[in-house]
Amino acid sequence: MAVPSTTQTPTTPAPAAASTDTTALGRARLADNFSTFLSLLTTQLKNQDPLSPLDSNQFTQQLVQMTGVEQQLASNDLLKQLVSNTGSGIQTAVSLIGKDVTAVSDDAQLSNGKADWLYKLKLDAADTKIEVLNAKGAIVHVEAATDNKAGDHAFSWNGKDMNGNNLPDGPYTLRVTAKDSTGTAVTSTNYVQGRVTGVEQLDGVTYITVNGGKIGWNTVTSVKEPAATTPTTTPATT
Repeated sequence: MAVPSTTQTPTTPAPAAASTDTTALGRARLADNFSTFLSLLTTQLKNQDPLSPLDSNQFTQQLVQMTGVEQQLASNDLLKQLVSNTGSGIQTAVSLIGKDVTAVSDDAQLSNGKADWLYKLKLDAADTKIEVLNAKGAIVHVEAATDNKAGDHAFSWNGKDMNGNNLPDGPYTLRVTAKDSTGTAVTSTNYVQGRVTGVEQLDGVTYITVNGGKIGWNTVTSVKEPAATTPTTTPATT
């Protein structure tokens, strides 16, 4: 199975960083002003003339104004987060849902006794060793490739360990070690291929779900529309 040629994924240019975070500066000034206001208000209340008390409407209005400014700063924080999400690729990644993609990844999801990878050898190799590792980094499967030609190769694992035991579903890692006839290492790259079924953001990083596993959206090398399926018809019976 050939790995489609790499296509450039459009990226959103990051906005230039401002010399000063105006929202943070505004919040700091608001905190200082609010603290000063409360200090002055407390002093006034302690020293007011009992026969001519302060008008409560004045400082109530100031409190309302400060609360309004604080709400505006909170809105600015929310807008910054939305802009950050767009810049980190989540908006672009959502458009991949339902499409078939190929992405650079060593990890694939074992599901129902099957996990699939693609790997590409940069040059012809004399010997290629394929290993599957579990989430703890332990080797659970090893085999030698029968085709050592440069180019694209498909590898499917049945989910069994070296003793023939069925392993649990979950993420597994493919490691390909190839050498040429002189013992020099041959570069290889691993891929996963499948349909995108979900998008999520964790710690500011956008991930897409492919074959039940999560991979970074920016590792996608090609995107294509899923093949159209032809509905089957059942002949009418008389």
